[in-house]
Amino acid sequence: MTTTAPAARPSARSPRTVTTVLVALLVSALVTALAPTPAAHAADEVTWTVRTASNEFGADRTSYAYTVDPGSSVDDGLVIANHGDEALDLTVYAADGYTADTGSLDLLVAGATSVGVGAWVTTPTRAVSIPAGETATVPFTVAVPENATPGDYAGGIVTSLGAQEDAEDVSVDRRLGIRISLRVAGALSPRLAIEDAQVTWDGGLALFGTGDATLRYTLHNTGNTTLSARQTATVAGPFGWFATHADDVEAPPALLPGESWTISVPVPDVPGLLWLTGTAAVVPLVTDASGSITPLDAVTAMAVGAAVPWVLVLIVLVAAALVVLGLRLRRRRRAAAQAREEARVQEAVAQALAEAGEREADRVTAS
Repeated sequence: MTTTAPAARPSARSPRTVTTVLVALLVSALVTALAPTPAAHAADEVTWTVRTASNEFGADRTSYAYTVDPGSSVDDGLVIANHGDEALDLTVYAADGYTADTGSLDLLVAGATSVGVGAWVTTPTRAVSIPAGETATVPFTVAVPENATPGDYAGGIVTSLGAQEDAEDVSVDRRLGIRISLRVAGALSPRLAIEDAQVTWDGGLALFGTGDATLRYTLHNTGNTTLSARQTATVAGPFGWFATHADDVEAPPALLPGESWTISVPVPDVPGLLWLTGTAAVVPLVTDASGSITPLDAVTAMAVGAAVPWVLVLIVLVAAALVVLGLRLRRRRRAAAQAREEARVQEAVAQALAEAGEREADRVTAS
């Protein structure tokens, strides 16, 4: 596979832009280009291919894969074929790999410090000249230090044409490479952790109190082997009410030891029950040297978040306020009626007493 992209110019781009450009150049440079490439007729074409050498490791390999003891080494080769009409002067180097934001393996840019594969792979020369129509084999050695930590490492061996000016006067760097997967022999400890789990709900303005929930968490490869995973996710209300299972959760990319990957799982049509509990269950998957996949015990994590249907809450509050107001008005009316009745009774009593007093006075006067 070929890659062509603008290269950095110190006078025109910031270091951040330079890094971004060089990373983009290596995104697709990690698989073997086995088919011949036509001769260049534009500035963005590559006129060479790379493949693995045929030896005791096999023929027609699509990548390099080794298991090496600490303190030991292996020898292999990279075959470069020049399909163009002119001689090619290429740079050959190795670099450590990492999982890019796209989920594919990428390599550190040229000049960046490697501490694994990129530091352990050496070639007799960093420059190779290949005449037009010719093929050259570049031998290389993978030498694992005695103090290397057991586990999985990834990187690649890269061929680079270097900066060239295209028809639009843009400097480009053409690169091709092949992935190197390395397992340093020793005790393997595959572990996957779920970190920073959180659940959110966006149905606050929904008329009927339902909305879409999102469960987010980070997978962290805390072991020393490359891991992928199978995942399931569930969102439920209090006490597990109205549990809603997410559709098939996309598997994360294979994570190298120490790497993390953020997962975002949408769960639609979740009722708002004041709070939600999101649960993620992740089954780590380990791939051995033969390609067999072994599932490990599931890892789970829970998160709690608010799920308040504000429209319904507002309706309930308004209804409650109206009920309270109605009760208060009713009590006031009752109190006013009772006060009026008491006043009427008091007035009647006073009038009766007055009339009784007048009759008594008249009786006394008459006697």
